[in-house]
Parts: sequence; structure tokens; C-alpha cells
Amino acid sequence: MPALAPGSRPMHSTSGSLLERLRNPHEQDAWNRFADLYTPLLYYWLRRAGLPENDAADLVQEIFLVLVAKLPTFEYRRDGNFRGWLYTLTINKVREVQRRKRLPTVNGVVDLPERDAQPQLEEADYRRHIVKQMLHILEDQFPPSTWQYFQAYVVEGQDAHVVATRFKVSVGTVYTAKSKVLARLREELDGLLDDSSGRWKGN
Repeated sequence: MPALAPGSRPMHSTSGSLLERLRNPHEQDAWNRFADLYTPLLYYWLRRAGLPENDAADLVQEIFLVLVAKLPTFEYRRDGNFRGWLYTLTINKVREVQRRKRLPTVNGVVDLPERDAQPQLEEADYRRHIVKQMLHILEDQFPPSTWQYFQAYVVEGQDAHVVATRFKVSVGTVYTAKSKVLARLREELDGLLDDSSGRWKGN
């Protein structure tokens, strides 16, 4: 069972696709990382679907129990849509909660508020969320200097020569920092994004 304490970021060192590591239900580091990565997104979906704060927090735990059971045997396909699958699972759990509470129904179907009928993030927004969260998780895996160069060049969008001058390093060092971080990012997120190649400046 993954540790789900909000804000916890244990040190991880295992490389390779996160989804592949989740095939092993006893891979605690992978489950911790997955929980760190997806807890904020699941909570956001649940709140937008109309659940109160406490109910949303409780349901995140329930969803992870389902994921612990399903992900080890989940068939990952290059042309699949993990985002859509996870969203459907989340909304199904919302409907279960609403049925349990006997909330209003229309023609036998739980009546979700109209404004929340489609709280699913678009792929671009989902990508930004997951990439940002994974970068936050991976920050401790790189030397501070590598992270500084990557942050300035890729995240802040500064010119590579400007970054090199700012930190008194070669332009090649800046490019290398970018390559190292993005390679690790792609490795970790393989299968979690509809297009795991990523869309970054200079690619």
C-alpha cells in the first residue's frame, strides 16, 4: 500500500519506467512516487466533481487501493490513454460515493452538477501538471548545479548562452544538464502521457 501523506517526498533512486515498476505491488518506492505524482491531480478531479474536502481526501485513499490492485496487471499500450483510464476510474468512484449517500438522481443516474460533468483536464493541462509534479519529485536526484542550469534554460526559457554566462559554465554544460534531466523525466513518465516523447524547447 503506498504512503499517501501529503507533501512527503522520500528520496528515490530507482530508474526505469514508473508504470513498469508498479507491476510489482511490493515496489514501495515506485508506489510512493506514484502517490506523490497523482494525489494532487486526483484530489483536484474529486473536488471539481463536487465532493467536499474531507470526502475527496478519503476517496483518494480508496482510489489508490483500487490502483494497487489493478496496475500490476494493467496492460500498457503505446496508443493507449492512461489519463482517460484514470479519470474514468475516478469518476466511477465518485458515483459510488454519491450512490452510497443517496444523492439526487435523474432517470436512475446520479445527478452530477452540470458544471462538473466534464472536469477532466485536457491533455495539455494534464501534461503540464504531471511534468511539473515529476520534476518537483526528481529535483533531489540531480546535483544542485545541474538543476539550476535546467531550471534557467528549460523552465524559465532563458537562452542557453545567457544561462552559461550567468553561471560561468560552457554552453555545452547547459545542454548536458537539459539532456540529463529530460532523459530521466521521459524514463519516469513513459506510458503516463499520451505522447511520452514530451514537448520541450529544443527537442
